[in-house]
Amino acid sequence: MGFGDLKSTAGLRVLNDFLADKSYIEGYVPSQADIAVFEALSSAPSADLFNALRWYNHIKSYEKQKSSLPGVKKPLGKYGPVDIDDVTNCAGAAAAAADDDDDDIDLFGSDEEEEESEAAKKLREERLAQYESKKSKKPALIAKSSILLDVKPWDDETEMAKLEECVRSIHMDGLVWGGSKLVPVGYGIKKLQIQCVVEDDKVGTDLLEEKITAFEDYVQSMDVAAFNKI
Repeated sequence: MGFGDLKSTAGLRVLNDFLADKSYIEGYVPSQADIAVFEALSSAPSADLFNALRWYNHIKSYEKQKSSLPGVKKPLGKYGPVDIDDVTNCAGAAAAAADDDDDDIDLFGSDEEEEESEAAKKLREERLAQYESKKSKKPALIAKSSILLDVKPWDDETEMAKLEECVRSIHMDGLVWGGSKLVPVGYGIKKLQIQCVVEDDKVGTDLLEEKITAFEDYVQSMDVAAFNKI
């Protein structure tokens, strides 16, 4: 397993693909796994590798407190996608085990054993049918993400209350607004930092940016400060 050489384009593309549906290298919070991979990079990924760049910028914000993050660093090769050779080896071991089982088959078994086998097969099929029936009745799992947005005004004269009102006026199926606060950025200017939860199949960051920056009298730009799968 592993990403390969993270100082090469090929290695960064593997990392980018790996992070397409993940916020962190392992688990659901920043850990030593993220620090180990982060330190293996020579610089920030290019803009076209947006999954890797989003992760890089997020982990970079933890540089000063990286020693306090949970987990224990492992060799870099222990992180990343599963190596196809490992999968092949496991498949080979399973096939060998199956061959051993075949050696134990009694070709001269009695009719009674065959009848018991048919009964067991029927019972298994009934249980599989019951399982599939229960499974089909379960609601589908909806993938959601928690996103922290930075919305920046044009200057210190922008009415931030009106700016937030405009942002919260955006209503879409699969979007729920959360808490917010004003954060100083310098020269008397404050940005709006606002939380939201979205359904991944319905609302994306590009759509949010398009809707928010449409209020061009108040909004200069929008950035994603944090993005976490729920």
